[in-house]
Amino acid sequence: MGIAVSGTGRGGSVVAGGRLSRAVRFRRYGGPEVLEVVEVPRPSAPPGGVVVEVVSAALNPGEIGIREGVFADLWPADFPEGQGNDFSGVVAEVGQGVRGLAVGDAVLGFSPRAAQADFVVVGADRLALKPAALGWDEAATLAGAGATAWAAVGAVDPRAGETVLVSAAAGGVGVVATQLVLLRGARVVGTAGEANAGFLTSLGAVPVRYGPGLLERVRAAAPGGLHACVDTFGPPTVDVALALGVPAHRIDTTADGAAVQRYGVRHDAQEQADTRTVWGELARLVVAGQLSVPIAATYPLSAVQDAYRDLAARHVRGKRVLHVAPAVRRAELTELTEPGIDLPARTRRWED
Repeated sequence: MGIAVSGTGRGGSVVAGGRLSRAVRFRRYGGPEVLEVVEVPRPSAPPGGVVVEVVSAALNPGEIGIREGVFADLWPADFPEGQGNDFSGVVAEVGQGVRGLAVGDAVLGFSPRAAQADFVVVGADRLALKPAALGWDEAATLAGAGATAWAAVGAVDPRAGETVLVSAAAGGVGVVATQLVLLRGARVVGTAGEANAGFLTSLGAVPVRYGPGLLERVRAAAPGGLHACVDTFGPPTVDVALALGVPAHRIDTTADGAAVQRYGVRHDAQEQADTRTVWGELARLVVAGQLSVPIAATYPLSAVQDAYRDLAARHVRGKRVLHVAPAVRRAELTELTEPGIDLPARTRRWED
């Protein structure tokens, strides 16, 4: 049996009442119209597991391909399939044998195809403590987009004084990658739409507009040449980087599988930074003001179809996030979660 809190936690009730909860499901491949919010039994924590009451859940472009069946051969759905990976929330129940977590802890984590639900069951090692100064929405993006950016930047290893091309530099992964490159002392040339040019300039990047003539514009923006490339958009980014002399081993793409096969460029992504240590370091950077995660839009769980329609339009600044917990419950959980220990002391508990 797990240790549940149905009455009082740190400062009051932590777990919402009732034995049923909501979850996003789809029963066949298709567009956003196949998504539905259904009632499911509220889970219990198995030995070594944790139940988290989800406050926010991030949306990621890859989830569109999974839902549409694009990756059915690689990652087939198990209908009725859940959706969403990265989330933030509050520990509602802990299973036997769990150490370092307690009911009422604010956390962020990763649970493939399960995060868009009132409650999610995860292993204790799939959670990191959320600092009190880190917002629910920002926290929900770190184990997915944040970790992807961390891995991609690490793969190309920017050095001080170098120039790095980042595509979709204002997008959910790109905006984090841009800032991580800048923190290493490198220069960023970032591709984006006109609407995001001023924003990228404010971060310290050199914006370059998408579209025909991209190669010439990037060459003009990097007169000293390019040294590395992080591609989060897809074609023709890798071709542009190669044409401007970037070696294949210093190009990482999260959006162009064909280029990986054709040129041997790297494909490091979330899986290569899928640790609590990385999530904790990203959280530390946000709290310290060294990294920002713009939230482009938020949606209630009931508007999940609209959220994915908007996500499919691309050219967004930052991340789109589902507010899984209704507004009143969200406010309760914000009030009830412990102000917390000093962040470095908490993150040390999660060193791998």
